[in-house]
Amino acid sequence: MPGPTRKAGRAVARGVGALDARLPLSEVARTGVRKVFPDHWSFLLGELALYSFVVLLLTGVFLTFFFDPSMRETPYQGSYEPLRGVPMSQAYLSTLRISFDVRGGLLIRQIHHWAALLFVAAIGVHMLRVFLTGAFRRPREVNWTVGVTLFLLALLEGFAGYSLPDDLLSGTGLRIAQGIMLSVPVVGTYLSLFAFGGEFPGGDIVSRLYAVHILLVPGLLTVLITLHILLVVTLKHTQWPGPGRTGRNVVGLPFFPQYTAKSAGLFFAVFGVLAALGAVAQINPIWTYGPYRTDVVSIGSQPDWYVGFLEGALRLMPGVETRLWGHTIAWNALVTAVLLPGALFSVLYAYPYFERWITGPAGERHLCDRPRDRPVRTGLAVAAVSAYAVLLLAGAQDILAFVFDVNVHGLTWALRIGLFVVPVAVFWLTRRLCLALQWREQRLLTDGEESGLVLQGPEGGFHPQHRALTPTERYAVLARERPRPVEPAGDSGRGGPGRRLDRVRSALSHWYYGDRVRYPATAAQRRKTEKTTAGPDRRNTP
Repeated sequence: MPGPTRKAGRAVARGVGALDARLPLSEVARTGVRKVFPDHWSFLLGELALYSFVVLLLTGVFLTFFFDPSMRETPYQGSYEPLRGVPMSQAYLSTLRISFDVRGGLLIRQIHHWAALLFVAAIGVHMLRVFLTGAFRRPREVNWTVGVTLFLLALLEGFAGYSLPDDLLSGTGLRIAQGIMLSVPVVGTYLSLFAFGGEFPGGDIVSRLYAVHILLVPGLLTVLITLHILLVVTLKHTQWPGPGRTGRNVVGLPFFPQYTAKSAGLFFAVFGVLAALGAVAQINPIWTYGPYRTDVVSIGSQPDWYVGFLEGALRLMPGVETRLWGHTIAWNALVTAVLLPGALFSVLYAYPYFERWITGPAGERHLCDRPRDRPVRTGLAVAAVSAYAVLLLAGAQDILAFVFDVNVHGLTWALRIGLFVVPVAVFWLTRRLCLALQWREQRLLTDGEESGLVLQGPEGGFHPQHRALTPTERYAVLARERPRPVEPAGDSGRGGPGRRLDRVRSALSHWYYGDRVRYPATAAQRRKTEKTTAGPDRRNTP
């Protein structure tokens, strides 16, 4: 048999060589294996989102074998006795069947729901990390745009999946969604009729959401996640400043085998935690709500946390209507559920270009900023999170009023005031805290770190002893970019709107970068820091 074996081996080698000549797989594989990724826990947040998405796909495929998105009503005759004989849609009935009659169905369904919550949360925290560290700057503006789109699609995917069972809780959410559609001037009625297939509740909404949930949005998410990863590999990963780390290299673990083993361990940990949650932590018990009826609203109904801010905004906005040219504009739903999310995502999409505009010309940036070194940017992020927290509390204001025995009207007004006061106060406090941390580091550079020793001098006085920072510790403090505020162009011949825009840009830049703590450093140290933080400018690369 040696002869046939050698011939088969040569045939395989020729086939691999011919394939590699047309598709350079070996070169791509060698490059991918040698790819270096920085080793820091904060960079695993994106992988956490990726692996929760993988769990979503695996469990979602299982659930599609048993779920029926039909709205046709049938009396229930399953194993859950309290609902026997109750008319319900096939969507709700098949969800009950998955929960009580399919072996392992309830476990898979709950893992799927927990994975959806983790997926949205991981994307949100990952975006917050990217924002706070400035990892959205050139050349990663497009990747930031992809990430924001992923977050938007994840919200849509979660809402579609949440609405599929056609229970009383999800039906209440769909009723709110229909009211939001109707608030859109002129075309709102047509949007509602198209989505629901007629007057609410219609007969097509669940089947259409089912197609969106299992086909359209997952396909878009898969494409954008792939593009996101390709851009990370192509543009190289950002990294924290440190000795030997510059804007021209990446210090970390090679993709294979170290980083592969670490990433695989994270995947199994994510799957294990989600499986444990699905087994012991009950979530979305639809059998306690019952099937949806248009004349019934569930008590204490709360949406999933990622759309809770919209619920809170709807509850805080006063009910104001305007009649114009035969059309009624319901400002309550239009402002809070259409204009507010639109403004939020418009700001997220535009922010990298806004910061580059007020910063001035700059090359590529591959080193992460420490949040304390960007007080205004960090303050804006924390203020936005605080505003979200206020709206999330407002979404449960009736439950809070009941639990703490307070007047719901007074609580609503307190939350309305807090929505405007809390973010401003949090922004000021965060900004001052960042500057205080910078002042502390300045003192450490000049005086050193307290050693805990106190010596008595010849005159009888006691003097605390300080330890000078090591070169590594000094580098971690000094290796930071310190942009200067952009000054007005002066007498550049520009007039009218152009000159006013230039003044606005300068004013915003001074507000953004005006408060700076100057660290003691020699001119040589400053030049070295600027050289290590800046990356190559690809505009000058042939």
